[in-house]
Amino acid sequence: MSGRVKVAAVQFEPRMGAKESNVDRLLHLVEDAARAGARLITTPEMATTGYCWRSREEIAPEVEPVPGPTTARFAALARRYGCWVVLGMPEVDPDTGLYYNSAVLVGPDGVVGRHRKSHPYISEPKWAAQGDVGHQVFDTPVGRIGMLICMDIHFVETARLLRVAGAQIVCHISNWLAERTPAPYWISRAAENGCYLVESNRWGLERGVQFSGGSCVIGPDGAILASVDDGDGIAYAELPLDEPAGVDAGPCVPLSRRRPELYAGLMANPFTWNPLDYFRLYDIDVLPPGSRSRVTAVQFAPQPDVDANLARIGQIVEQAAGSARPALLVFPEFALTGHPAHGAHAVPVGGAATSRLVLLAQRERVYLAAGLAEQDGDRRYSTVVLAGPEGLVGRYRKLHLDDDDLAWATPGDAWRTFDTALGRVGLLCGYDALFPESARILALQGCDLIACASALKRTLTGAHPGTTVRQNYPIPTGADPHHWHHFRVRAGENNVYLAFANLYDAREGYTGGSGVFGPDTFAFPRREALVVGDAGHATLDVDTTNLDSRYPTNVVRRKDLVAMRLPHHYLPLIRREPSDVVAVG
Repeated sequence: MSGRVKVAAVQFEPRMGAKESNVDRLLHLVEDAARAGARLITTPEMATTGYCWRSREEIAPEVEPVPGPTTARFAALARRYGCWVVLGMPEVDPDTGLYYNSAVLVGPDGVVGRHRKSHPYISEPKWAAQGDVGHQVFDTPVGRIGMLICMDIHFVETARLLRVAGAQIVCHISNWLAERTPAPYWISRAAENGCYLVESNRWGLERGVQFSGGSCVIGPDGAILASVDDGDGIAYAELPLDEPAGVDAGPCVPLSRRRPELYAGLMANPFTWNPLDYFRLYDIDVLPPGSRSRVTAVQFAPQPDVDANLARIGQIVEQAAGSARPALLVFPEFALTGHPAHGAHAVPVGGAATSRLVLLAQRERVYLAAGLAEQDGDRRYSTVVLAGPEGLVGRYRKLHLDDDDLAWATPGDAWRTFDTALGRVGLLCGYDALFPESARILALQGCDLIACASALKRTLTGAHPGTTVRQNYPIPTGADPHHWHHFRVRAGENNVYLAFANLYDAREGYTGGSGVFGPDTFAFPRREALVVGDAGHATLDVDTTNLDSRYPTNVVRRKDLVAMRLPHHYLPLIRREPSDVVAVG
């Protein structure tokens, strides 16, 4: 595909029990988009019938085979205008009689392919089977297209599968609810994969459920290119598919920097079992008790001067003294040494610099996570050390290196987790955390909290102008300068606390945006604390205990979203060669 392609996201409110009028209205909206020049047009999830069905028996009159009468009507329209349409509808498989929540790609020659919702929401098990066709990419004259349906996008693996298979555009159709939209999850999936996302969401009220609207087109840098708030409407955008995604413009990272040889852990699904039983099996890897404590993310610009940096770290720790002192303070990447690109020298772990950090942690009875340029023989690493009251707890060497890192550093070779008085802590370093595989693997290893020391020059947050959709209290509807934060999504999708400490230096382009984020992105008011603007810190009360239960009722230990993963779909993510799941249509 080369050149520019106009795309359209249709927003629509279907009516239950009014399939014929729904289809007529959809055809009218799709035709409007086609006449306006759109060559790829998406419609909402279950757009032909409505969504909130109670049983197989109730929805039985509404389902159709694919191809079938409704897809034929859209194929005729696609043929007339030379466009491609993603249609959301309930499908029946004639061979098995099973029903599916499906997205069907229809082109001028008929049905190109389909996606059956693979990761169901609460509603689907009442009537639908889980999708069985995997996550395919369809090569069309309007680009390489992948499809996801609503809940699918909560899982980092689904959009990643499409991107690894070569998708340029992810068409996400949904019945999204309980949140102001365009949703942070939608933005993060586009940004972390460096692809476009065309989002059709429904609006309106159905059986007491308020849907959020917000249909949109999102760029590979996370920018909202066009959107519709409430009501029927169409969001249009022109996509320059012959241009590179613009890796430096946003948090997207090139797929060539992935390290699939380290991703085998993605194929495990430990949280399908009671995690307290799973992690203590054979008396190994037993989860620590956890605690109620406070965690702080610190944002500042370190200098190429170890003494000056240690003095500043010590001052920050001392200022936090008192009964409400944090149990853990996380400092940016290179907080101890400064950045090698700015004249800093690497130091050994166990040498004078890290020993002084350890002494500070022991004297003040706190945990300190801080980044440094590490020298080990003739190799240098971007490293995060964790010091605590017990001494040097451990270190982690950055696994994913960006262009700046490659100029001086060697990549690490292992994930690291540490059991502490706070709970199980995983460490990441800057660029690592932009790869969705990284935090996912640490979560699967039982982490309650991830400490990320960072030096990113990336767009990590985005604003929202407010919505007219009348959400239930306490879901926010007003304007918000921090509606999207990439690491809020990262914490919630993995059900972990995430302390993100980013270097802030406006002169050098370091963007800050540090914070501590809670384990549930749909808990309002949000459990998080942010650093806004210059140097500073953010502190959050965290709870990593089991809440005195034989089976944990604390989401950070129970990990609901992680438990719902479907690893049998994810094999392409660990292949070292390009995936072979591209379908041609």
